[in-house]
Amino acid sequence: MPHRTLTAVFLVAATLFPQAATANEPTPSIPEALAKLPADLRDLPRIGQHQPPAADPTLGDRFDATLTTINGVVETTLFFDIAFGAFRSQATDEQGNPKFERDPVLEDVTNEYTALIVDAEGLPELDEKGNPKTVSVKPGDKVQPTDAAGIPKTSQGAPIIEGAQLKFLVVWLGLGAIFFTFYHGWINVRAFPHAIAIVRGKFSKSDDDGEIVPFQALTSALSATVGLGNIASVAVAMVAGGPGALFWMMVLGLFGMTAKFHESTLAQLYRKRNPDGTISGGPMYFISGGLADRGPFLAGLGKVLAVVFAIFLMAAALGGGNMFQSNQAFEGFFSQFIQPNIAPAEVESVKYATSIGFGIVMAVIVGVVVIGGITRIGKATSFLVPIMAVVYVAACLAIILLNINELPDLLGKVFTEAFALDSAAGGLLGVLIIGFTRAAFSSESGIGSSAVAHAAAKTNEPVREGFVASLEPFIDTIIICFMTAMVVLITGVYQREGLAGAAVTLEAFQTASVFGGLFPYILSISIILFAFSTMIAWCYYGERAWGYLFGIKTVIVFRLAFVACIFVGAVASLKTVIGTADLMLLSCALPNILGGIILAPKVKKQLQSYWSRYKSGEMHTPSGS
Repeated sequence: MPHRTLTAVFLVAATLFPQAATANEPTPSIPEALAKLPADLRDLPRIGQHQPPAADPTLGDRFDATLTTINGVVETTLFFDIAFGAFRSQATDEQGNPKFERDPVLEDVTNEYTALIVDAEGLPELDEKGNPKTVSVKPGDKVQPTDAAGIPKTSQGAPIIEGAQLKFLVVWLGLGAIFFTFYHGWINVRAFPHAIAIVRGKFSKSDDDGEIVPFQALTSALSATVGLGNIASVAVAMVAGGPGALFWMMVLGLFGMTAKFHESTLAQLYRKRNPDGTISGGPMYFISGGLADRGPFLAGLGKVLAVVFAIFLMAAALGGGNMFQSNQAFEGFFSQFIQPNIAPAEVESVKYATSIGFGIVMAVIVGVVVIGGITRIGKATSFLVPIMAVVYVAACLAIILLNINELPDLLGKVFTEAFALDSAAGGLLGVLIIGFTRAAFSSESGIGSSAVAHAAAKTNEPVREGFVASLEPFIDTIIICFMTAMVVLITGVYQREGLAGAAVTLEAFQTASVFGGLFPYILSISIILFAFSTMIAWCYYGERAWGYLFGIKTVIVFRLAFVACIFVGAVASLKTVIGTADLMLLSCALPNILGGIILAPKVKKQLQSYWSRYKSGEMHTPSGS
């Protein structure tokens, strides 16, 4: 999933590589660390945390609080653990003792003084310039004092609970994909060669109805799904579930192929030709139109579900598909190309000025593309997506080939640990849950977003475009995620403590020394391209949702707002906004899959007709092949 997974990559890309060289150096003791401090700092009081009195909440604080409340409601309603903690238990240490959170002990300050900030191990914290952090403490503040050993004081808090959660919406996604696969007789496997032939253009005709050719529809959709989700989701799965989680990720990727086929076929069946000649389609159209065909009761339900889906999709587009991408693209650009060349004291001022220029340039470039509509988007993504995929896969292959002798053992671990009854992740079911969860976040199968792009494809056969869409999870999860997993497993970084998400994958590349010192630059450029392609694809998704709600003639309003948000994203802090956007995106699965299940007989009838004509030889390519 694009927006969630970009966070760690950009923030870590600038900091992880310099740190990697010293990651294995022995940690100094507290006396040794203090002895290296300047004389005027050695005798300062040491504290772990400093909390000034709470200021009056700003507009931003109120905004964050409102979004946090919304997030909590959505999480409670749609992301609750349907297993009710059956796969979770209290964590234990190596001796089998239960582990607890360590809450900081805070004391009120009565006198003003200067203190040295230390970390949880009692070692001095350093600022961006490498200098020890100090703080001026004033009466009324709260601080976390240190004990006789120099360690910040803590008290025993809540038990640390570990294990997989069976979240309702993730289960809904997985079961939906499995249902569609069995319902359509494993068409994802049976029609795989035919899908490749369609993408190659063998069945395309010049008079097919639509705006873009099937290959451009595929790349437009892939530009929003193939990205850093393939970096972070795999890494999270490897850390949480070990090699066995990869097996279950690929299993759900296989089922996800049919989910993409199903929703994209429906998008073609119920797409709408607008007065300006453009095409609108996607779940909001097939849910409302399809359920209306089933009777008056379902017609009302269809309208409600379609509106809910459109609102979810717009929120995800503006937040995760836009501002977040712009924000993190700038972070990666600045950290890799600008910050190393300026003095530490100038970082903040230069960063702010650079963010303004970066935001303007990115907004202009994206604006030129998205205001041109899906035709221009298709042309741009058909050029960018293959380049991005080739660069990333080439880097993975380089590491795999250099360590090819380890591959058989690793593949053996993937299969054996996938079915291990006893594991740190909670056994067979725990590993399965972790794999399914990360695959759902990675490929977006069942969410319905990519069906918006496939609705615009040139074809007079809705099922044919469904076959094209089925290739997305194969490329996204089965190929690229597999490559990432092999890199993480070969280097063994998934077993290192202190790393999470995309940081694991980045550490793996650094450990393998692929492309030498050039890789950070290659990765940074690729990430900017990922962000760019994701933004232009998600603008199209959002504007189609806007058009459904407010009319296609007003879609320019959304486009202009989208371009403006690119600038905002480059200069803003968006953590809470992105949390909301993530939840909105995954929530799209609820109406999408529900509508898809109700309309499953419609798709099956279309598929049977198409497949019988194809097998009988009735269908011929324009060239007669």
